Amino acid sequence: MFAGLEMSEPLIWILIAVIFAIIEGFTMGLTTIWFTVGGVGACIVALLGGPLLLQIAVFLIISIILLYFTRPLAEKRLKIGHEKNNIDLMIGKSCLVTETIEPYHTGQVKLNGLVWTAIAKDNKETLTVGELVKIVKIEGVKLIVERMKGEE
Repeated sequence: MFAGLEMSEPLIWILIAVIFAIIEGFTMGLTTIWFTVGGVGACIVALLGGPLLLQIAVFLIISIILLYFTRPLAEKRLKIGHEKNNIDLMIGKSCLVTETIEPYHTGQVKLNGLVWTAIAKDNKETLTVGELVKIVKIEGVKLIVERMKGEE
């Protein structure tokens, strides 16, 4: 490999497993941990004298099977990526425009005493200060609103 530095196949697989474990430690997304286990499996095959092609096959098979079958169970059990909040309860609520929302620009609305950035669902309409609008969607921290029916 590099000027007199030669690495054995088992050591390479251990390094691969460690790298994936470090990545998992930083991301906590339950994605690369399965490749860590695959790397350990391939290392065992290498220690037993298996050919490189078999080592790669074992790495891929173990990693993919674990990823496919156990990730959904682990996510459900650990509630990965599911942050609880009441933001969805805001959809359908009415709020008051406090800063005009012009086509393709944001304005502001007030809901429960809090001011939110908002944009019109129909980017062609202008919603003026004092109008009642309804929240139809939330994208990040921006409310997508539309004019209340009967207010046109």
